[in-house]
Amino acid sequence: MFNKSSSSVSSVVNSNNQTHNGTLVRVRELYKHFPVEGSDDVWRAVDGVSFDIKAGETLGLVGESGCGKSTAGRCLLRLIEPTRGDVEFEGRDVTAMGKRELRELRRQMQIVFQDPNASLNPRMKIGDIIAEPLVIHKIGNKAERQERVAWLLGKVGLDADYMKRYSHEFSGGQLQRIGVARALALNPKLIVADEPVSALDVSVQAQVVNLLQDLQQEFGLTYLFISHGLAVVEHISTRVAVMYLGRIVEIADSKELYLNPLHPYTVALLSAIPIPDPTQKRERIILKGDVPTSRNPPSGCRFRTRCPMAIDDCARIDPELREVAPGHSVACIRVEGYATAPKAEPVHQAETSSPA
Repeated sequence: MFNKSSSSVSSVVNSNNQTHNGTLVRVRELYKHFPVEGSDDVWRAVDGVSFDIKAGETLGLVGESGCGKSTAGRCLLRLIEPTRGDVEFEGRDVTAMGKRELRELRRQMQIVFQDPNASLNPRMKIGDIIAEPLVIHKIGNKAERQERVAWLLGKVGLDADYMKRYSHEFSGGQLQRIGVARALALNPKLIVADEPVSALDVSVQAQVVNLLQDLQQEFGLTYLFISHGLAVVEHISTRVAVMYLGRIVEIADSKELYLNPLHPYTVALLSAIPIPDPTQKRERIILKGDVPTSRNPPSGCRFRTRCPMAIDDCARIDPELREVAPGHSVACIRVEGYATAPKAEPVHQAETSSPA
């Protein structure tokens, strides 16, 4: 049974926070390959990604469209079955779970989708949409669920009367708030926010980001925040991972990454962020060439065909993600200290399965 009153909800939040003393999610060597019709080739959407998400933090996952960041988030939740790799949530192997165990885990792991309108059933009233997770998990009776929905709508800044309306009656920002309310219905510990503000106006983006931060502080939430908006990621993230063509090329604390980017791809991305001062100008780095396809990525470093620092060795050496400073890891042989940095500890890799 969920808790309805503010005092009882606080007790749930406090109990959640008691688990927030270490790593909540652990991903190792995650792969997701999609078969190419009529060919033996595969699209390497996610190609060996490893990262941790600490309890109570926001890990920002950024990169160009098509780099695999949304696929990685969905594989983490097993909305898409990974080709291989290890995903652990609170020490439990998510990839080995059966349907019943995975269904129970859904109460702890939720998602906010990129397109709020497409993720809501236009034939259902908003109240029924938000209450649906409670119905599926058989939590409360009808009156208790309605009370819970009204409380959730209030938490995301919407009127309780909105539960009687349909999705087409709301703006994009309101729909995204409804999506957040639905994700909160079961008191989850982890929310994957898959580009939750990319389809919204700038002013509405700020409102939704501030809402997510307020809810995180109140409920002790952990976020995987997926976006290609670097300014938004800087504002909300504790740490940031930069992804390129199916792999993470750099990961560091948010402040460290934005002040001291090491990978040339990260440097180029950050150079595109406008400075809110007309008297200042930032030197823009224009990357040449087209983004290679994940069906046939370049040999060696995948960024080398567009990298202004590339040398002959970059075509031969496939750089692994290595820590070159405390908490700051990068995959680039041209970065100072990379050659002498200790290699990452070996991690268990699941048995290779077919790429289908």
